[in-house]
Amino acid sequence: MDAAREICIGFDVGKATHRACAVSRTTGEVIFNKSLENREGPIDEILRLVGPDTVVVVDQKRNIGALVIERAHAAGVDVAYLPGLSMKRARDLFPGIAKTDEIDAEVIARTAAGMPWCLRPISEDGESGTEIRLLASQRRFTTRSIVQAKNRLRAVLAEADPAFEAQLDLGLGWQVGVFKELGGPAGIASVSRRRYDGLAKRYGAPLRAASAFRDAALASAASERLHTRAEDMLVRMLAERIGEDERRAALVEERMGCLMESDKTYRALLTIPGIGPKTASALVAGVDIDLFANHGKLASFAGLAPCNKQSGTSLDSSSPSKGGNKELKNLLIFSCNSLVDTKNEFGRYYDACLARGMRHNKALKAVARKRLKVIFAVMRDIRPYSPS
Repeated sequence: MDAAREICIGFDVGKATHRACAVSRTTGEVIFNKSLENREGPIDEILRLVGPDTVVVVDQKRNIGALVIERAHAAGVDVAYLPGLSMKRARDLFPGIAKTDEIDAEVIARTAAGMPWCLRPISEDGESGTEIRLLASQRRFTTRSIVQAKNRLRAVLAEADPAFEAQLDLGLGWQVGVFKELGGPAGIASVSRRRYDGLAKRYGAPLRAASAFRDAALASAASERLHTRAEDMLVRMLAERIGEDERRAALVEERMGCLMESDKTYRALLTIPGIGPKTASALVAGVDIDLFANHGKLASFAGLAPCNKQSGTSLDSSSPSKGGNKELKNLLIFSCNSLVDTKNEFGRYYDACLARGMRHNKALKAVARKRLKVIFAVMRDIRPYSPS
């Protein structure tokens, strides 16, 4: 992206309408500031007004901002993204306290004209790239939905009997299946042992574990705790939702796996110690390596770069960053657990961090930062990892 374009158009995007403000970089003059529908025709007309020596800047690069980006790419115009936090801080530099679409569009345009280093370039996705990104977004959505439903199910059961809830492991599909069919402890206690054993076997439960689970449910049902019909109904509903979401998540994973099999970057990433299919697919879907000049820039994006604090002669670079892509950051850090007690360079580096007095979590972050240098090189060169 050429940051020195003559005209900067800031788009404050919306679901039905956008606000577009064009500013001349040379004179600082506002060329226009108008509202337009979120349709191809009005967007194309705006782009024709300013010509090719233009950079289009949006405040949202997905969903409601997708059509603006698509039409700008089709017109051969550079496109960039101004992150929300940067926009919020830039707005504080302008006089006035009102927050309107008109002001926001001008803030975006003037920030692009005066501080182009704040912008994030947006590359044009190919068909497979778009599909991978959409599937990765859906995977995040279904994962959040599953966690939300499991937390709600635990809350319902904990309110009725905390002792029974404490014995659950909702990561076991057979427990969710039993809840879906029978409901809570009262529902489990209401069926015969033979029916329960048959149901648990159908969902793949180990005999001893299924028996212990039934005994816990019977003890809860026989206690003085109040178990209501509403509890049974909610347990069934939530368990059914968990099962459906997990089924959909498996379909998404299957489709992503088919797409990733032909992706050279994905296959190269799998050669790095500790990088599995989930982390590799997240990197392919969420990181456009061409946008990062070096591994330090990638570390900052992923939230793995230290946050320097300097005043006068004092410098503190040990503060952990709280920014970056949190999902990617968590994947990169927690996947390093598989490197503990290994004999490769990352396992040895983890041991060295512990020897220097670091605790486990801090050592994992240090290993993740070191491994990110390798990830950057592998994605940049699209070559498998080699320890040498």
